[in-house]
Amino acid sequence: MAVENVMVMEERLNKSLYKIGLYLVKIIPVITAVLYLLNTILSYFELRLEILSMICGMSLLPWLSLYVFSWLLKFCIYHRLFLYYIMTNEIVSWYDYKIGFDISDANYLRFHLMIAGIFLLLIVYSKFKK
Repeated sequence: MAVENVMVMEERLNKSLYKIGLYLVKIIPVITAVLYLLNTILSYFELRLEILSMICGMSLLPWLSLYVFSWLLKFCIYHRLFLYYIMTNEIVSWYDYKIGFDISDANYLRFHLMIAGIFLLLIVYSKFKK
């Protein structure tokens, strides 16, 4: 009897952990993308918050893991667009850091906002298309 109760509790725990993991894989790209945009806007106003970079900073391996999970779990393009925005932002930022853009800070912010706007339109379109 006690063994059956333990097995039932383990099964419930596994289901709960699966649901939590699935939710996190879905929501982490959204939160990261929003914090990337917020960090870019705040940097323009000379407000550099290290905590944002610590929370939402992403390198290639975590991004790749989320991307592979999005395919394994059969998420739609809506979910992957957040990941594509993150990678685009990383590429633009890396290029600016290594080579640099010959534009003003205001135009650099506009460039980032334009990228975010394009992805936002694609996200909204993919979310609500039938």
